[in-house]
Parts: sequence; C-alpha cells; structure tokens
Amino acid sequence: MHTERTNGLALLLEVLTVCCSTAADFEHLNSTAMHLPLHHSRGPCSPVSVPSDLPFSAVLTHDDARIASLAARLAKAPSSSSARPAVTVASLYRANDDVDGVAASLASVPLTPGTSYGVGNYVTRMGLGTPAKPYVMVVDTGSSLTWLQCSPCRVSCHRQSGPVFDPKTSSSYAAVSCSTPQCNDLSTATLNPAACSSSDVCIYQASYGDSSFSVGYLSKDTVSFGSNSVPNFYYGCGQDNEGLFGRSAGLMGLARNKLSLLYQLAPTLGYSFSYCLPSSSSSGYLSIGSYNPGQYSYTPMVSSTLDDSLYFIKLSGMTVAGKPLAISSSEYSSLPTIIDSGTVITRLPTTVYDALSKAVAGAMKGTKRADAYSILDTCFVGQASSLRVPAVSMAFSGGAALKLSAQNLLVDVDSSTTCLAFAPARSAAIIGNTQQQTFSVVYDVKSNRIGFAAGGCR
Repeated sequence: MHTERTNGLALLLEVLTVCCSTAADFEHLNSTAMHLPLHHSRGPCSPVSVPSDLPFSAVLTHDDARIASLAARLAKAPSSSSARPAVTVASLYRANDDVDGVAASLASVPLTPGTSYGVGNYVTRMGLGTPAKPYVMVVDTGSSLTWLQCSPCRVSCHRQSGPVFDPKTSSSYAAVSCSTPQCNDLSTATLNPAACSSSDVCIYQASYGDSSFSVGYLSKDTVSFGSNSVPNFYYGCGQDNEGLFGRSAGLMGLARNKLSLLYQLAPTLGYSFSYCLPSSSSSGYLSIGSYNPGQYSYTPMVSSTLDDSLYFIKLSGMTVAGKPLAISSSEYSSLPTIIDSGTVITRLPTTVYDALSKAVAGAMKGTKRADAYSILDTCFVGQASSLRVPAVSMAFSGGAALKLSAQNLLVDVDSSTTCLAFAPARSAAIIGNTQQQTFSVVYDVKSNRIGFAAGGCR
C-alpha cells in the first residue's frame, strides 16, 4: 500500500511539474507568432478553480446550454437572455456615466444571475493595460468580441480569479465613442445592436442564449502577452457579467470577425492560429501567427450563410474498427458542421450518431453496459483508460482525419462509468473539444483551411 501511494504521489508530481513548467515556455511573442499556455479549467495547473466534487452532469448542462445558444444563432433567433441586457443598457445610459467613475453609481437592479462555473472550457492568461496586469480568459472560437470584467462593476460581476481590471489604473485606457467604426461593428461581433450612453460612450451587449451575458463599455487599451504588447486593442469592459464564465475574468474571442483577437493581431502576426486542447492532466498551447504547415492534414473551411463568423467544415465519413458506418455517405452532410473549442460533447446528425452508437456497442459487446447518463445513452461500466475500445476515425473532406484514442471516444462521467462522447445533433453537427483533445488544430483563415496533427500537447 505504501509503495502504491508513493508511486501515485510521484505520478502527480510529475504531471504537475510537466504541465506547470512547460507552460512558461510558450509565453512569448516573436515577429511571426504568439504562444500562450492553455489549460483545461479542471486541470491540475488551471489558474481557475473548479469544485472537485462538481458532477459531470453540470458539464453536460453547460454544454447543452451552449448548443442551444449556437442553434439560436444559426436560426437567427433572439437570444433567450435578451431582456436582461436591455435592462442593463438602459441603466448604463441613465447613469449619465463618466467612465472614469466620477458620476454616481447606478441604482441597484434586481438580479437573477446564472450558475457561475467554468467546467468544459479552456483558459489562458492575457495582459491588459499600462502597466500590464494578467487576467484569466476563456478561449472561444465561437465568439468574436473579447471582453473582461471591469471595475466598478456598475451592475454585477461574477467571482473571478484575481482582481477585476480597473481602467483608472491604466494610462493607455480609452473609452470608445459611439461614432467610431468599431462601435458600428458590434452588431456583427455580438449579434446584438450597440447602444450609446449619454456621455457618447459605446455600449456593447454580448448575450449567449444560455442566460449568460456581458454588457459594458467598448474600450481600447494595450494588450500584452508575456513581455510584448500590442496597442489600441478593442475589447469590452464589462459592467454586468452573469452566467457560465467560471472564475475567469472574461472571454477571448477567436471567431471570424474584425473585432476578434485574431483579426486585430493579424496585421502583425497573420490570419492563422493553432492550439492543442489539453486533457485534464496535461498542458496545451494557443499560438497566433505562423505555423509549420507540413505537419498537418487539411480540410477546407466551408462557406455558410448561417453565420459567417463560425468555422464550418465538412464531415465525410466515420469508421469503427476499420469499417465504415452502415449509412449513406450523404448522411454526414445532412446538417452543417461546425468545429468549436467550447462544446464538450460532439453532436452528429441523428442517423450518423445512431450508426456510430450501434457500431461501438457492437465492438465492445464483451464490456458490461451501464445505464444512460443524462444525454449520453451509450455507456459502459469502467473507465475509458482501462477498457479495450475499437479504433474510431472521423474523416473530413480533403483527406484530413481525427483518429480517436479511448479518451477522445469515451468520457468518464463518474468513478465507475464511461460513455460515448457523442450525442444527436439539433440544427447543426458540432465537432467538440473532447474529440480535439491532444491534437494540434490549426485554423488557417488566410488559406481557408483547418488542419489536424496528432500528438500536439506535452
């Protein structure tokens, strides 16, 4: 027993040493690329804390809310949380606000904040202001506007790791007026109209359809990564921030939009970024700028009129134990397909999902089945790392493929149960982050392609 404990402690120390020490190696900016450490919110080196007893059902609840949000975007439907930001915008306007905080504080508004935890997200650090101070940010390929909580939090701020950004402490901070092109661009970046305060400060509304939202002032300041900085970065300075953001300071947007971090850094670094989404026991990276093109297999980005800020690709086939699923190839493209860093469980067209579930269950017929868990209906007794699972591959147009490991195929929902990490889609298929974990994924927007390479995380 003593030996087992010693070995377990040694393994834990090894994981902590590897993931926490190599993270610093990424944090630099050169003339062609910016590199940042990327952590799973529940990983051992995560800068945000998530309760250790948080059930996996909470992850699925958050994930289903994100799916609903994406579905509303694709349907061009109003956000389910639109009424609440409207109240906040009216309050910000009525305050006769001075962004430096001279004016009187806003009157209290009754709040119904959403549950605040980050359970399936990936986080990194971003510096802001002069002098620069670091803030933990959720990385999201499905969002455009970068925003973070700002003092004085005129309406509400959720709990975050570290202090809230105070614009008064930054000599390079400036509020953005309503007459600027950037204020006008908010309607495409947030899918909500901009508003204007009585002191001519542009107000943004970023609502996510799942009761989460951020409302505040469009601002510009110097953004920093390591010891390097980029001036005149446009972002949201949040005064009312509620919902599923965890202990992060805010959100870093990497979607296809001129206000996203990617597009604002592109004149210096180029229109591409790559990442390796780590598991909860490893460290990954986010890199913006140049990359090694030879290591990837590519699939073209697909144009879509549904939402031109999201990343669409074409799923062309799947195999289980080397055998194609017993469905027509046309079923794979029966719904549009999005690749997304913030969705945990991959959604497939129902016919494809049913065929995959049947094929995996058949290949694992010697493994004891477990009851369904929430939206996951193909479950087994045991843990993914200890079960024999079939080789499963996802193929995309152009020849790119994801050859899934057991941890990419199955997700452990509790100490004795693991489930197929896929579910039926609603209005769009979504390639989620469980299937992307430990792969290097590059988004080459200039060349209109996405690439995959195995073994990306350390």
